[in-house]
Amino acid sequence: MLSMPKIFTVAALSFLLTAPALAASPEQPTPPPAEKAAPAAEGVALQGTVSETMNSSGYTYLLLNTVQEKIWIAIPETPIKTGQTITTAPGMTMKNFVSKTLNRTFDTIVFSPGLEKGTSAPAAPPQPAAAKGTGGGGFNEALQAENNGGKTIKMDTGAAESAAMEASPGSSGAVVPSTAVNVNKATGPNSYSVGECFEQAKNLNSKTVRVRGKVMKVSRMIMGKNWLHIQDGTGNPLKNEHDLVVTTAEEPAVDAVVTVEGTLSANRDFGAGYKYEVIIEDAKVEK
Repeated sequence: MLSMPKIFTVAALSFLLTAPALAASPEQPTPPPAEKAAPAAEGVALQGTVSETMNSSGYTYLLLNTVQEKIWIAIPETPIKTGQTITTAPGMTMKNFVSKTLNRTFDTIVFSPGLEKGTSAPAAPPQPAAAKGTGGGGFNEALQAENNGGKTIKMDTGAAESAAMEASPGSSGAVVPSTAVNVNKATGPNSYSVGECFEQAKNLNSKTVRVRGKVMKVSRMIMGKNWLHIQDGTGNPLKNEHDLVVTTAEEPAVDAVVTVEGTLSANRDFGAGYKYEVIIEDAKVEK
């Protein structure tokens, strides 16, 4: 016959074995982490308040507080202020994008062609009239004019060189953002697409090439020539290899589809930090 203490001991052991949940820690199970808000969808306009902004190499990088999340967006250089509410046009999302000029990596960034129509931006400072030829400011000033769509910025020589050195190779400040362009390649000998000009630049250096594309921008009479930017839908926009610069005495209209024929120069260095990875010089223009 069991004594009372032994009976209580056996009962206690039986209780613990048959009801382990009651012996567990009173701590409640940790609920699964709440799902993060879905990231902003690619291909849609994004609206929010700017909490951070910086300019580099012809682009404005801005941290936008949207309803869903905070997200970095890059647009062509635009005067933007922190606290401003803006809407950016639909763009392309990149993961783990490395910006060499900013020396930082963005986990996620959207490359947008710019602000949506109707979105106001602070007024840019007034610019002097367009440069004509080499002008009084000389070579630096003329190239700065190309970077600013034919408008020149007055500054002393030291400041001009400093500003030039801040620009990435290829005068990125003048690059026209990639848009939905689809132009058939030129026909005949020595014909190449925009993308092929960049891909084969080393072999094509100093050779005559023919390229067909849409005129995206014209900077008139800089150093006695017109500077065209043409695109055909080829080339890598993340490396600025979608936008080909052409110098010519002719002046086609913006949005015209033309065939240019001229001498391709690879790594053309105009000095003062202005260097084009690829440029076609002294071209003839066929409409």
